[in-house]
Amino acid sequence: MVAERDLTERYLRTKNPQRMAKRRKKKADNSRPSNKKSRTGGSPQRGSGGKRNSSMDEKILDLLKKWPDAAIPTPLLEQALGLDDKGNGDDRPLQKSLNRMRSRDLIRVTKSGLVSLNEVEVNKNLYEGVIDINRYGDGYLVTDDRDQDIKIPSRHLDTALDGDKVQVEVTHYHKKSNKPMGRVVQVLERGKTLFVGTLTSPAKQTWVIKPDATSSRTEFVVLKEDLNGCRPGEKVTFRLAEWDNPKGLPRAVIDESLGQEGSNEANVLSILAEKQFHTKFPAEVETFSNDIDTKVAPEEIERRRDLRDEVTFTIDPHDAKDFDDAISIRMLQNGNFYLGVHIADVTHYMPRNSVLDKEAFDRATSVYLVDRVIPMLPERLSNGVCSLRPHEEKLTYSCFMEISPSGKLIDHSIEETVIYSDERFVYEEVQEILDGKRDHELKWHVQLAAKLAEILMKNRFKAGSIQFETPEPKFVLDETGHPVDVVIKERVFAHKLVEECMLMANKTVATYIDELNKKSGSNHGKGKNEERPAYPFLYRIHDQPDQEKLHNIRETVKPLGIDFEVKPTMNPADINKLLQKVEDTPLESIIQGLTLRSMSKAVYHPHNVGHFGLGFHHYSHFTSPIRRYPDVIVHRLLKTYNAGSRSYTWDELVENGDHCSEQERYAVEAERDSVKLKQVEYLSDKVGETFVGIISGVTENGLYVNLKDVYCEGMVHVSDLKDDYYIYHESRHSLMGKSRGKEYRLGNEIDVTVVSTDKEKRHIDLGLAR
Repeated sequence: MVAERDLTERYLRTKNPQRMAKRRKKKADNSRPSNKKSRTGGSPQRGSGGKRNSSMDEKILDLLKKWPDAAIPTPLLEQALGLDDKGNGDDRPLQKSLNRMRSRDLIRVTKSGLVSLNEVEVNKNLYEGVIDINRYGDGYLVTDDRDQDIKIPSRHLDTALDGDKVQVEVTHYHKKSNKPMGRVVQVLERGKTLFVGTLTSPAKQTWVIKPDATSSRTEFVVLKEDLNGCRPGEKVTFRLAEWDNPKGLPRAVIDESLGQEGSNEANVLSILAEKQFHTKFPAEVETFSNDIDTKVAPEEIERRRDLRDEVTFTIDPHDAKDFDDAISIRMLQNGNFYLGVHIADVTHYMPRNSVLDKEAFDRATSVYLVDRVIPMLPERLSNGVCSLRPHEEKLTYSCFMEISPSGKLIDHSIEETVIYSDERFVYEEVQEILDGKRDHELKWHVQLAAKLAEILMKNRFKAGSIQFETPEPKFVLDETGHPVDVVIKERVFAHKLVEECMLMANKTVATYIDELNKKSGSNHGKGKNEERPAYPFLYRIHDQPDQEKLHNIRETVKPLGIDFEVKPTMNPADINKLLQKVEDTPLESIIQGLTLRSMSKAVYHPHNVGHFGLGFHHYSHFTSPIRRYPDVIVHRLLKTYNAGSRSYTWDELVENGDHCSEQERYAVEAERDSVKLKQVEYLSDKVGETFVGIISGVTENGLYVNLKDVYCEGMVHVSDLKDDYYIYHESRHSLMGKSRGKEYRLGNEIDVTVVSTDKEKRHIDLGLAR
């Protein structure tokens, strides 16, 4: 053990031999007598602005901050600082430093020589927040207390890592930009628990992890007993064990190997680990799941609405394994539709605060990557116990809706039920039934559901719901997971049939809560602190789009002769008008992308502001508790309200909603990264080949080009435009040649060649086709 630590420490000391040689030379030079004087004419160590004095000020402040409530006697302060001061009164270096800091109101010194922090003055320059560290190693603290971010140079980051909650002191302002500069005073809370990197062995019996670029700014050292069986050259996940001294390397403990660096398995699993998602469930969670009784007890059926004799069916992708929603539909004698949306009753099997519930909450969502799904619930539940598989009795939570022929909701109820699914359809089968190409005993039910879906969809768009229809690429993978082709997912009406039924159910349960609050006389979900609703609920909300981004879209389409009015308060119909104007133009997909990015993030919150994109005043997520934890919360709320009790407070819903929104954002990022990885892998086999592309973005650094047919995006760097000196025109979204006037503009079609790819950074470099 000691020998291994000694080897490790020796490596840390000598990991940069050139730097160590410079330090030894500098130390030797400093030990020689010198006749040089400072620019002020005295010893450089004695001047009022000298290095020693400012260093002593920092040491004294650091010491006092460790005991902020203490008053330290001067002799004890000298001893703690290791000083052997000689001199009289104010001539002593320590006393000079104390006098200087007292004049700046940083400290207080009593007549008896007790030294303490002047908390008011010291703390006014301290800010707390989450630090963002860029790829160059510099940090930025974003805080609500300041308009400007505080920049922290890499040398002043202390032991902070990206995403940590830290306390930062503003030390000065940049001379040219006047931007606040600071240093990390204290790491308050680690932001990440899981890191990703490649294990190396630069010296015998020494192991170091080189983190992925997106994972950490520093290397980590690993002791032999913390290797967990991993070998150099493997991609690993690891945790921070300790890091007390910023001048040394942090120590890590390896969790598991993801596979050999560069392999498909390692690349995909790295994406998940970067976003803090785990592929495996803890042993106690698996045990809890395995102990669940799969049989539906007779007494449970007795207390529920029994729908086993009513025709129900599911419609899902051909490769789906978790079926969390089923449909039943019939016509009432009054001519109204009677739609039942039946959802897997996950909460029946997952008691609140159980180990299963805690794990599901931590994950908050399933993650859908190109080649796999990382479920929120263990497979025994997601694909078995809870999944609404055909010809099996299943417990469900159902929303029943009576809907008029015009699409108006007449009546509704939300009840615990038991169903027996008659058929497991896939989208293609349903579409063939609707197109008259296939016959089926449930044909009448499918056609009736489609008729209702058409009415609901027509009404939704008429009310202003935004019509986004962006092409979605799908990779064809070989047995090793390598992409061999790219196709566009075909979107047929069968998809929309299911969507409209689920949207209607989600809208109905949120409307039901609004009605409850109206009856109670409280404000109905508006969430003012002084007037919170009697029945707090977790809504899926989508606020107004970003005004600045909308103005950017207006300027983008203006040169094309398209007028897009940006009003202080927008409505979905305004966005739809724009999308209709660019339909079938080269800018259609680009404007759709820009418009999507201008939208506010849809999040979960008890303060109901409606859903802008859908054009709904009330909307929640009720239909997917197998893969979304917010739906679990909604089920619990509905059940307890129907039983006349309570389950979540307003503050708990705020906190849980924030967590679920954040996890959803990480899941979306992981999904996008997996798509980008497959794009890079696909084009790695096509270096040197030429493709037709559309300029999808223009910056001063170059052109982003989306390749037609393969739907991959790469960048042509401005340095590759060698025929002229190109100037970036922000207002025109173009690069224009200074001498010849040639222009590369957003939406232009150009021929490009794949120059290189980088799987680690998930980056594609393109060049102009010669």
